Amino acid sequence: MTQSKVLVCGAGGFIGHHLVNSLKAQGHYVVGADLKRPEYEATQADEFYLYDLREQDLVQKLVTPDIDTIYQLAADMGGAGYIFTGNNDADIMHNSALININILEAMVKSRVKNVFYTSSACIYPGYNQQNADSPLLSESSAYPAEPDSDYGWEKLFSERLYLAFARNHDLRVRIARLHNVYGPLGAWVGGREKAPAALCRKVAESTGTVDVWGPGIQTRSFLYIDECIEGIHRIQQSSYKYPLNLGSERMISINDLVKLIASITGKQIAINNIEGPVGVMGRNSHNQLIQETIGWAPLDNLEHGLKETYNWILKQLKKESV
Repeated sequence: MTQSKVLVCGAGGFIGHHLVNSLKAQGHYVVGADLKRPEYEATQADEFYLYDLREQDLVQKLVTPDIDTIYQLAADMGGAGYIFTGNNDADIMHNSALININILEAMVKSRVKNVFYTSSACIYPGYNQQNADSPLLSESSAYPAEPDSDYGWEKLFSERLYLAFARNHDLRVRIARLHNVYGPLGAWVGGREKAPAALCRKVAESTGTVDVWGPGIQTRSFLYIDECIEGIHRIQQSSYKYPLNLGSERMISINDLVKLIASITGKQIAINNIEGPVGVMGRNSHNQLIQETIGWAPLDNLEHGLKETYNWILKQLKKESV
């Protein structure tokens, strides 16, 4: 890969921080920007700006003509406790859409041509995800559109926004629909954490019982952060111009995920299913198109990823208790 100057928007977040580390390891000059710095370790970015990317003038300062590629991960997001309550919908739609519009406008003004946009599996229609055992999430199934959350609607709108700018302004756009990415250095408490981190924390803290939102039969697939970063690089280097799923095809129920975490850690855990935000009943990645177009799909390493994530969260709990 040719080394160049790249901009990572959302560099203070979980995936953005890991991406910065990977780009630096490849020899790139990395500029990072976010509302916050990475929470659990220092950034490796050559430059890091605490910028609110909703501010158009700040985005224009970042998107200079010498930038080769922008990785746009910045968004207002979180886990089910943030996305599915309905209490944050206006912020989610307004903030994320504004960030994407600002970045694309700045690209056109500065004649920066390359951008990688991280979309989400949440764009898929709710009506294809009612069966926990056989959800349909092939890329072509996104339409007729009916995401189950405003977060999903915003991501779908922004996909179309990037593709429209690609057509009308000759931009090189690559898009990944991310599926439940997890791993160390991510949110694990506070309401924005995803299911693997939340359940690892609950198992670590448990003296025998773990609360699980919903019936627990709802299914998901989970993508370990290392595979996510590898996929971003491969999609970015590919010639495919349209959205691709980036996720694992291994589907597991939430109750079984708790049992798997417990077995990895050697703890005896009872599950208490309680009322709470659930989302769709079934969701996993459909990887036929990514395999056909770029000749690669993520590995299934759920046990390894959960062990790494659990051990990291255990360290955070021990730090807090000191």
